[in-house]
Amino acid sequence: MTQAIGFDSEKYLRLQSEQILERVGHFGKLYLEFGGKLYDDYHASRVLPGFAPDNKLKMLEQLRDRAEIIIVISAEAIEQQKMRGDLGITYEEDALRLREVFAKRGFCVGTMVITKYEGQPAAVKFRQKLEALGIRSCCHYNIAGYPSSIPLIVSDEGYGKNEYIETSRELVVVTAPGPGSGKMATCLSQLYHENKRGVKAGYAKFETFPVWNLPLQHPVNLAYEAATADLDDVNMIDPYHLEAYGRTAINYNRDVEIFPVLRAIFESILGECPYKSPTDMGVNMVGFAISDDAVCGEAAKQEIIRRYFQTAVAVKRSLAPKEELYKQELLMKKAGCRPADRAVVSRALLKEELTGKPAMALELPDGRMVTGKTSDLLGPASAALMNALKLAAGIDEAENLVNAAAIEPIQTLKTRYLGGHNPRLHTDETLIALSMSASKSDLARQAMEQLPALRGAQAHSTTMMSSVDETVFRKLGIHLTCSPVVEEKET
Repeated sequence: MTQAIGFDSEKYLRLQSEQILERVGHFGKLYLEFGGKLYDDYHASRVLPGFAPDNKLKMLEQLRDRAEIIIVISAEAIEQQKMRGDLGITYEEDALRLREVFAKRGFCVGTMVITKYEGQPAAVKFRQKLEALGIRSCCHYNIAGYPSSIPLIVSDEGYGKNEYIETSRELVVVTAPGPGSGKMATCLSQLYHENKRGVKAGYAKFETFPVWNLPLQHPVNLAYEAATADLDDVNMIDPYHLEAYGRTAINYNRDVEIFPVLRAIFESILGECPYKSPTDMGVNMVGFAISDDAVCGEAAKQEIIRRYFQTAVAVKRSLAPKEELYKQELLMKKAGCRPADRAVVSRALLKEELTGKPAMALELPDGRMVTGKTSDLLGPASAALMNALKLAAGIDEAENLVNAAAIEPIQTLKTRYLGGHNPRLHTDETLIALSMSASKSDLARQAMEQLPALRGAQAHSTTMMSSVDETVFRKLGIHLTCSPVVEEKET
C-alpha cells in the first residue's frame, strides 16, 4: 500500500510561476513576500500529500536569473532566542542556514535585514557577526502607532528612517525563518524608498495558507490556524474581497488589518491601489492543484491532532499558556476529529496498559504498525524504532540485531562514568549500537539501510520524550506526538 496523494505538485509549480511572472510584468519591479517556509515547508507537505517540502524553492529556481533574495529576521526573535520547532534551531541559526542554502543553489542572495531593531544586545551582536562573515545587513525600526497611523508610517519619520536595501534584480524575494519577522513591513518600506528614488515597484505576497478558494472551515484552513495558534492568527472571510466582487474568499486577520496601510502606500506611489482586497495581492494557486480533496482533508485533520498534542506538551512544560490548548481543542471540534483518531495514539495506550510501563506505537508510511515497550535495555522509543526497521527490512521481530558487546560499553559509560541512573538506551545510542553491529551482522546492516523508509512515518509516545529522542525522530522525518505525561524518574 502506498501513501495516498492529494496534491499535484507539477501543476502547482506551473500555475504559481506563471502568476508571479505576470505580476513582475505588470509592475516592472516586484517585491514578493514569501509567506510560510520557503525552503522546507513541512506543514504544507503534511496537509497536502504530494506537496514536496522544497516545492517553493523548485518553483523559484525557474526564475533564478531574474530573482534576488532578501532574508529578514526580527531583533525580538534574536533577543528571545526564538526556535523553529520543526528543525530545533534558533531563528538566528536558520537565517544563516537559509542564506547558505540559497547561495549553494545559485541564487543572488542580498542583504540580511534586522527588523524591529531598537539596539537589543543580542541583535547588535548578530549584526557584528554578519559583518565578520562579510554579509551586508540593514536595520529597520519600530514605528510608533503602527499600523494605524498611516500619515506617520508613510513619511520620512516612518519608513523613511529605515535603511534602504540596495537591490539589483526585477524580482526581489523577501523571506524569513518564520512568521512575525517583518517581511511585509520590509517590502512596504522598500516601496516607499523606491518611490522616493523614482523607481516604479510593486508588491505581491506568495501565499500558501489559508487557501483563499477553500471554505473557511475546511480542514486544510483549520490546520493553518492550529499551526499558528501561538500567533493568535484567525482565518476570516475577506471583507474587502466580498465588497468588491461579491464573492467569498478566505484570508487571515493580519493581512486584512494591514490592507489599509498597503492601499495608502500604493496610492502614494501610483495614484491608486492596484488591489481591491488582501486576497488580490496574494499569489496562491494551491487550491487549484488539490487533486483529491478527501485525502487532503484527512491529512489536515491528522495535522490538527498533531498540533493539539504538541501544544498540550508545551503547556505541560510551561512553554505555552492554557488558552492555546483551548484553541486547539476548539479547532479539533470544528474539524470533526479527536485525539483517538490518530491511529498510533490508541495503539500506544493499549501497549502501555498491557505492560504497565510507558510505550510507543510507530506507523510506517505504508500503514503497517509496530509498538515498543519499556525494557531493561531499551526505552519504548528505541524499541519501536528497532521493531520498525525490522518490519521494513522483512526481519523477524524476534531477531536480536544488536549484540551485547555493542550495548554494554554504552550502558557502562552512562551509569558508571556519567552518573546516570537509567541504563536504557536513547534512540541515538541505539542507532550507534546498531551501526556497530552492522559491521559484523548482515541483518543489522539490512535494518540500517531501512532508515530512509521511516521518513513520513507516524509515532506516538505515552509519555513526553527527551530532547535527544525528539531530535532523532525529527531528523529521521518521523512525525511524533507525545501524551502530556512526565515519565517517573527511576531511583
